[in-house]
Amino acid sequence: MQLEPYVNTLGRHLKSRFGTRVRKLSLHAGFTCPNRDGTLGRGGCTFCSVLSFSEDKAEESVSAQIAARRAELKRATRYLAYFQAYTNTYAEVEELRRLYAAAVVDADIVGLCVGTRPDCVPDAVLEILADYRAQGFEVWLELGLQSAHDATLARINRGHGFAAYADAVARAQRYDVPVCAHLILGLPGETTAMMHETHARVLALGVEGLKLHPLMIVKGCRMAAEYARGETLPPTLPDYAAIAADLIRRTPPEVVFHRITATAREPTLIAPDWCYTSFPAANAIAVNLAAYGGQGRALR
Repeated sequence: MQLEPYVNTLGRHLKSRFGTRVRKLSLHAGFTCPNRDGTLGRGGCTFCSVLSFSEDKAEESVSAQIAARRAELKRATRYLAYFQAYTNTYAEVEELRRLYAAAVVDADIVGLCVGTRPDCVPDAVLEILADYRAQGFEVWLELGLQSAHDATLARINRGHGFAAYADAVARAQRYDVPVCAHLILGLPGETTAMMHETHARVLALGVEGLKLHPLMIVKGCRMAAEYARGETLPPTLPDYAAIAADLIRRTPPEVVFHRITATAREPTLIAPDWCYTSFPAANAIAVNLAAYGGQGRALR
């Protein structure tokens, strides 16, 4: 089933703005993370293995990666440069300026998405992003929150609390930089009520975009050992589809959903097996939304 009748997707948003299909080009610019390099901790979040979402292309230039990714994608004439791997604001400001500028030099690059942690967003970065937005680029600051519950964030070794996210959002709003919040559904110890509370707290602060992920167990992450011992289980497809659809219904229609599920390639993915491709989750969510109401149509 098609999602767009029921969800304000990023694709629909971008086509409305630019009049054509726009695709993201995922980039690995050689950043690291303060939760991996010893600044805050080592080993990163317990769910994290960068191999699950990005090949190691740090030695390739940004322009070379853009050319390669553009050649792989079909049915698009415009693109967003998406700095995805690790913490993409974790460098000196002048280095960030250089990397971001290299990504938007081509005329078919119409926007810039920067994925980062809430505790790594200084005002100088927001100034850079605000300047690109003033030039007419589509700009998104993607903040990996995952949960609004500090106990959960501590359990998954996130290295920050919800207050860091609230601070980053407040400052992004002052610079008029749109925020896309990343949320993981099914984190260890979290109930459905807790996931609803995370969603509600994010909406209360104000957010322009959301990205929903199921908890995935991937090779190279510390949570894999918990899974092997039976201590952590990812959500089933029916459970994930039900909670994701319910959160979508409870989201104002103007909020843009950048993603409603996630995938990992073989042989990286350990569980759940339905995350090898996005179709099972997307179809199950679409069926639920068609039956019970789409975005902005919460059941009363």
